[in-house]
Amino acid sequence: MTDELLLFVGTLNREAPYFQGARGDGLNVFGFDENALTFRKLAGYPQVENPTYLSVSADGAKVYANSEVADWREGLVTAFAFDRATERLEYLNTQPSLGSIAAHNTISRDGRRLFVANYTVGEGGPDQSLVVFDIGANGLSPAVASVAHSGAGPDAARQERAHAHSVTEVVQGGMVIVADLGMDALITYRIGADGVPERIALAQTKPGAGPRHLALHPGGRLVFVMNELDSTVTAHGFDAVTGVLTAIDSQPAVPAEARAGNHCSDIQISPDGRFLYGGNRGHDSISIFEVEQETGRLIPRGFVACGGVTPRHLAITPSGRHVLVANQNSDRVSVLARDEATGALHDTGAALQIGTPMCLKFAGV
Repeated sequence: MTDELLLFVGTLNREAPYFQGARGDGLNVFGFDENALTFRKLAGYPQVENPTYLSVSADGAKVYANSEVADWREGLVTAFAFDRATERLEYLNTQPSLGSIAAHNTISRDGRRLFVANYTVGEGGPDQSLVVFDIGANGLSPAVASVAHSGAGPDAARQERAHAHSVTEVVQGGMVIVADLGMDALITYRIGADGVPERIALAQTKPGAGPRHLALHPGGRLVFVMNELDSTVTAHGFDAVTGVLTAIDSQPAVPAEARAGNHCSDIQISPDGRFLYGGNRGHDSISIFEVEQETGRLIPRGFVACGGVTPRHLAITPSGRHVLVANQNSDRVSVLARDEATGALHDTGAALQIGTPMCLKFAGV
């Protein structure tokens, strides 16, 4: 059925001490009918361990999965090819991530490279925070460049050292921003023709904020940050020449009484750049913000139940009509309908039942 959207789902299939069970079966591909709100399994690859974060090429033909295994000194990044005509997922190759707890990855806008962020814990091993790979027809090259972060924050339990949590290429291309939860920092790198990152700017967040994931305004001049530790969302202006980020606004992601038991997760922006959606683990909600287009300021538009427990990751359909939520601890991907005019969400009741969903990616987004 060619009108189905391609949805790639990474699930937890190996126990880790900081997750509540591993009931998944690795990497899966589904067809999602956005009109009928139904899912059809197309392919799976259970042999990949803990694919907790995925990137997918625009055409859905290539998939890159981070393997996050707690007791490994290095994570892995595995490349797959997906053939839509035959509905077949094919293993290409695997490379070490050069750091422990491979947390996030992203494909460069020109399709030439994969950027990987390693959270890194403990001591020993390569201990690299940002790693760059070349993409080829048969998978990933060995790492062509890497950078190690050094620093800490005020939260002794979570910020005892640098912890790169995500890497995001800017809309204009050629630069990436790494959110480092441990350092309370957003670090901008220019990527050279040879793939080598050059640090060109660093913006400190509020102490103890713990920046985790980013969303980019499609216009390229605004960057929004989900801060895991203090449960806030912040807006920043972005200078595409210097890479400098300038704080504009900060808003709580959950009500004041819920902040002590909450840890924010993912953040996504609507295709038109008007609304932000953030996942709240603990409060088990999705927070909604409207973006003032001229100033970048955030207007809180409330919360909606996430349709499960522990919303780890979100995905907005290419049409913008629905938001899917990977509810890690209730083995459920919920489908929320989105009002494109007001940004409001409501649970459709439709869902994909799947063990420990960790990451959702649509092709074409």
